[in-house]
Amino acid sequence: MNASDPANALLNYGYAILESECRKAVNSVGLEPTVGFLHEARQTKYPLVYDLMEPYRFLVDTTIVECLDSQKFTKKDFYRTDNYVLRLRPEAACKMVDALRTKINSTVRYSNRFYGWDTVIRLKLQELGNFIQGKGSDLSFDEPPPILSRQASTGIRNRIVSLKVAEARSLGIGKSTLRYLQKRVRTGKPLKTYRPILNKLQN
Repeated sequence: MNASDPANALLNYGYAILESECRKAVNSVGLEPTVGFLHEARQTKYPLVYDLMEPYRFLVDTTIVECLDSQKFTKKDFYRTDNYVLRLRPEAACKMVDALRTKINSTVRYSNRFYGWDTVIRLKLQELGNFIQGKGSDLSFDEPPPILSRQASTGIRNRIVSLKVAEARSLGIGKSTLRYLQKRVRTGKPLKTYRPILNKLQN
């Protein structure tokens, strides 16, 4: 896909995984993938699959942002082809699959129940099929809304580890909060900070 840098190489691979997920959903529901609404119909292309990808691209985008923030990938995970295109090595591709699979399998509340995003994609296609056949009067891809919370970056993690109690107090961060954050960082666990705390750390 002519990626010239690691971020775009990851995006290309991530979107290919999402395309596969959407293609499976289209096939499972029984809709015709070559007939879409937004994308142009061309030979060997599947417009409906690409249409379905649009509301769920955030799954790939947020996964890659988190991977880059946590330095999950290094320069050794990529290589250049003879025509200078950047590609993922097999080990890096496995890491990308695992990270995106975790995101796709994460649950979200929809219609008073909790589903994985892969199930939500299939349910939305079923709703589309019912709408096309006149069996449903409402169709919206706004629900459930995307979850866009972002984990703390490497810079914020380093800031937390180096922060002294006195300095934290001057920023309005309590001693117990600081200890909790530092423990999460040192054990390598996911770290999500509330916006007020994040602003204090950044300032």
